[in-house]
Amino acid sequence: MEPIRIAVVGVGKIARDQHMPAIEGSPSFSLAATVSPHHPGKEGVPHAKSLDELLEQGPAIDAVALCTPPQVRYDLAVQALKRGVHVFLEKPPGATLSEVVALLDRADKVGVTLFASWHSRFAGGVAPARAWLSERKVESVSIVWREDVRVWHPGQDWIWEPGGLGVFDPGINALSILTHILPRPVFMKAATLSIPENRAAPIAADIAFRDTGGAPIHMDLDWRQTGPQSWDITVETDAGPLKLSQGGAVLTLPSGTEHNEDLEYPGLYSRFADLIRGGRSDVDIDPFRLVADAFLRGHRQIVEPFHD
Repeated sequence: MEPIRIAVVGVGKIARDQHMPAIEGSPSFSLAATVSPHHPGKEGVPHAKSLDELLEQGPAIDAVALCTPPQVRYDLAVQALKRGVHVFLEKPPGATLSEVVALLDRADKVGVTLFASWHSRFAGGVAPARAWLSERKVESVSIVWREDVRVWHPGQDWIWEPGGLGVFDPGINALSILTHILPRPVFMKAATLSIPENRAAPIAADIAFRDTGGAPIHMDLDWRQTGPQSWDITVETDAGPLKLSQGGAVLTLPSGTEHNEDLEYPGLYSRFADLIRGGRSDVDIDPFRLVADAFLRGHRQIVEPFHD
């Protein structure tokens, strides 16, 4: 079977660190082109300044991976879908829920694949955690997701603008794991969003969720962490605690600690290839919905300015 010819649109940090290596390591894909008006592409790979230029002038492609900021992703996805090109959306899948729903409707009508990716669900400990919790009663959950924005998003002003999500850009990774591993649906009860006075998006958030069985869920997000970073989810159950640490890579159960192979982006591309070949889409908006609820219902408090 011929590999799927894919173009990476947006060649910033995430594209270079994760997408292009995963594509080059996949037997299902070939990197046909890169697209960016601001950054050079990869040596030896055709490069275009815009997606429109690539679609008009070639080379021919079967799919695109949209690695741009979410605020511009909808129009790019529409361009691709109009040409019958399959679309991979980096997380978050868009700047608003409604535009993601509209994209799925368009993809269904033209018969191509739309994939809203959640890379943290492919961390090594997530699948076994989901299986273990399926047979347990969840009593409470604690999420601590703290990192240094200067390390992970240096100079990226788009994350502070409306649609960029602020601290929910990493926080949505935790929510993608949470909504995947818990046996029952989750909804938000209250939130406090800490917003720097010179920014439009939060730098920290304290959130109370609950599942439909009544189990309380507390989430602590902060972008001001220095030193060791914290990406931990602890679930108390009737059979003892479960802990996912290092962003889901390490699973600790009452029986011991498991270090499973961690293949987040290769896992995403394997899933994307399966969807394309099966003629299906995968657009789970549950993590994004919880973020939207936090912005809708959360209390905003202004904190000191943030300077990168």
